[in-house]
Amino acid sequence: MPWFHFDPPSFALSFLSVLFESVPFLLLGALISGLIEVFVPARWMTSILPKQALPAVLLSGLLGMIFPMCECGVVPVIRRLMKKGLPVSCAVTYLLASPVVNPIVAVSTYAAFKGRSPGETVFYRLVLSYFVAVLVGFVVTRLRVEQFIHPRVLDTLPGRAGRTRGFRVGALAGSAAVAPFSLEGTAGGSGSDASLAALDALEQQLKPSLLRRLLAACQRGANDFLDVAVFVVIGAALASVFNTAVDQRQIIEPLAANPWTATLALMALAFVVAVCSTSDAFIAATFTVFPPSARLAFLVFGPVFDLKLIFLYSLVFRRRFVLALGVGLFILIALICVRLSSIL
Repeated sequence: MPWFHFDPPSFALSFLSVLFESVPFLLLGALISGLIEVFVPARWMTSILPKQALPAVLLSGLLGMIFPMCECGVVPVIRRLMKKGLPVSCAVTYLLASPVVNPIVAVSTYAAFKGRSPGETVFYRLVLSYFVAVLVGFVVTRLRVEQFIHPRVLDTLPGRAGRTRGFRVGALAGSAAVAPFSLEGTAGGSGSDASLAALDALEQQLKPSLLRRLLAACQRGANDFLDVAVFVVIGAALASVFNTAVDQRQIIEPLAANPWTATLALMALAFVVAVCSTSDAFIAATFTVFPPSARLAFLVFGPVFDLKLIFLYSLVFRRRFVLALGVGLFILIALICVRLSSIL
């Protein structure tokens, strides 16, 4: 039997399934990003975090317990949060941790592995995901933002002139960015003095009206949704080709006997199937021939780096950083999970 056979009806079903699973969370994330843009004061982002980098990053890794987001919806949210003054290292930590370190994923993982040490699986998944996110966030604090943030995003960061590292709070004090409602960029980017004056006048008109502010939030959210949705579609299409045209069992299952090959195989599978973190545990639970450590690698790596996330991350980060992030996460998670194979 050939290992590759493309079946259009199966592809269409898988593609629509992945798309319908991702789009609601993407839409929710875009809507939240619009609300953040309109209603959240910029100084609030700097007031909730400790002034030291390490405690701030540690706290950011737990924000998903309060503001749970899947890997699709969190990308537009962190773009707005960084624009509001959230340090880049904290934003990266939240980006990587929130798709897993949240109560929704904990419950779904427990349900998927019910009867097969569900509590242990949930514990290792959340702890390892948190550790990886915090480690990456701490590394980012040592980098210059110009090295890894996309230029279009870099130009929107507040306190840009004084921001050289991935962690900096307090750069917004006394700046024009502290206003809770801003329409910067809607009239042609940084633009001329005349366009900025027009934006100021428009803000003053919209401020008194809650309805108009809600409409503006929806508009900004819609813009974010359209920016990101095209990349979700591309990622869903590529993942669906693999899901339906490739005989995964014929290729993957022979690798289950060895901890190294089993771990690497399931991580590669997590990369290409691009399943949402709220439901990937139900897929991982079916891989009964694989050791628990390999299934853990599937559950930790997939939500932080898969086919669709390459395109989504490229909206925020430079391509070289996205590539380095993917390779680094793959190696780090593989090494940890193989090490855990003697325990699990």
